[in-house]
Amino acid sequence: MIGKTAIGNGRRRTVLLLPSVVTILALCAGLSAVKFALDNALGGALAMIGAAAVLDTLDGRLARMLSATTKIGAELDSLSDAISFGVAPALVLYVTLLRQESAGWIIALIYAVSIVLRLARFNTLMDDDTRPDWERDYFVGVPAPAAALISLLPVALHEQFGAGWWTNFPVSSAWTVFAALLAVSTIPTLAMKSVSVAPQAAALLLVLVALGAAALITYPLILLMVLVGLYIVHIPFAWRSQRWVAARPETWHHKPAERRAQRRASRRRPAVLDYSSARLRLRRPGGRR
Repeated sequence: MIGKTAIGNGRRRTVLLLPSVVTILALCAGLSAVKFALDNALGGALAMIGAAAVLDTLDGRLARMLSATTKIGAELDSLSDAISFGVAPALVLYVTLLRQESAGWIIALIYAVSIVLRLARFNTLMDDDTRPDWERDYFVGVPAPAAALISLLPVALHEQFGAGWWTNFPVSSAWTVFAALLAVSTIPTLAMKSVSVAPQAAALLLVLVALGAAALITYPLILLMVLVGLYIVHIPFAWRSQRWVAARPETWHHKPAERRAQRRASRRRPAVLDYSSARLRLRRPGGRR
């Protein structure tokens, strides 16, 4: 009986290590991106940053599923993100596009420091128990993995289409600073846990996943460009959604479909009120019919 208990405890400890193992793999992938960039294998560098982003998404979910969230795991995840999505992309950008000018290293430093500041703010907000529950459906600023992929868009364009205006130092520098500003900004972006799919759209989602898998194999860089574009386009919608929920925090407990219906109704209601007000004004004495 004691032996079985010891074996069970050993297996439990092994399972609890899985999220940290995934975090270490993400760290190794991020650092390997620098090696590929130094070898002038830009496709491999982009693939490593993408793999680090996927692994970073998985480690948190694994920790919550296995009830294996620990303080050391959270610290390890934060340090891994700082290297994989801050230091590694900055070095990749410097090696490929920014070192043609002496100011390129300054641009790389601005990006890396911005990601570290973003992660520090994220950790602070996570420990803040006074935040309303609905705020946890939104990130403050663009998450570090998304910012890394956004910043590397000129590298993907260079690898896919060769040299062009997107590889010019002013353009690549401005884009890198833009990605850094998105990371440290207070612009709300949607957290993945807040995204829901209606049952009637499940079949369409599966088709899109299949198309995405095919594009990942045949046109991975084009897929990256499309995903970056879609993510940037979603920011205004996330901002409007966050403002709407902030004004009506009681709706946070409603189902996503109900919230969408309420938003549509609230957009139609002002028009109806304006029309009614106009009719009342026309019926007043002296009003023109």
